[in-house]
Amino acid sequence: MRRFTDYSSNIQKIFKNRVQKISIDAGFSCPNRDGMKGTGGCSYCNNSTFKPTYCNLAKSVTQQLDEGVAFFSKKYPDIDYLAYFQAYSNTYAPIDDLKRLYDEAIQHPKVIGLVIATRPDCVSEEILDYLGEISKAHYVSIEYGIESHLNRTLANINRGHTFEESVWAIEETAKRNIHNCGHLILGLPGESNEEMLDQARIISKLPIENIKLHQLQIHKKTLMEKQFHETPEAFALFHNVEDYIDLVIRYLELLDPRIIVERFISQSPMNMLIAPKWGLKNFEFVAKLEKELERRDTYQGRLFSE
Repeated sequence: MRRFTDYSSNIQKIFKNRVQKISIDAGFSCPNRDGMKGTGGCSYCNNSTFKPTYCNLAKSVTQQLDEGVAFFSKKYPDIDYLAYFQAYSNTYAPIDDLKRLYDEAIQHPKVIGLVIATRPDCVSEEILDYLGEISKAHYVSIEYGIESHLNRTLANINRGHTFEESVWAIEETAKRNIHNCGHLILGLPGESNEEMLDQARIISKLPIENIKLHQLQIHKKTLMEKQFHETPEAFALFHNVEDYIDLVIRYLELLDPRIIVERFISQSPMNMLIAPKWGLKNFEFVAKLEKELERRDTYQGRLFSE
């Protein structure tokens, strides 16, 4: 029995076969990039840090799915796939364009569902109603970039939305029985450990199914890289992985045990990364985390209170 509510065990309860996400780049932008709310994007964001090589704007959704299936089927020939609209804000378009893209993905013979990464301020009741209809026949999950529960932090990193907007999006998504996930970054400038731990209590009050935790990383070619070089004292990065593990364990202890933890760390190409450089893969981090959870004899939700 694992000491946290893990993603792989829970996803196996939903699907009969092994399932793999295939990342899709459908050419979306963000409202804080195109001038609707701002320019330059989030201060930490370099989208190329998580875009697979088969993602290419010159290729259709079907082409990208075909190439993804060809790549993964070499190792896993009998698996099903989720079309993962990942790059930028994947609901930031007119509803007719969204329907065309999502319908194309769903019609692929190997695809059994959609995972859509977006911002909480880029969904509407109309979009959620449409995705709610799809979810009656297919698996649909919306991943929201929440990043922080503190509005001062969201303003500081140029997110262009508030935490209240995240709460609205999660609640409206849950009302329609659409699966959901929240991205949260630990270690953002100006946030104390106490505030980050309080985040676990606040997130636990929401109808959120999954979370992805990420340690703050400084990537090349971002505004945060410039800020880091100019005022390094404003950043309290987790240069020591043991310090991050300690925070994550304390976070887990406060987190509602029903919430599935899909990821604990972010992995970026080393040539794009400035700091911190742990050199750890996700599974290696999880092994360290589980060993420390066992040593402390603690678990997710130990200190959770309704």
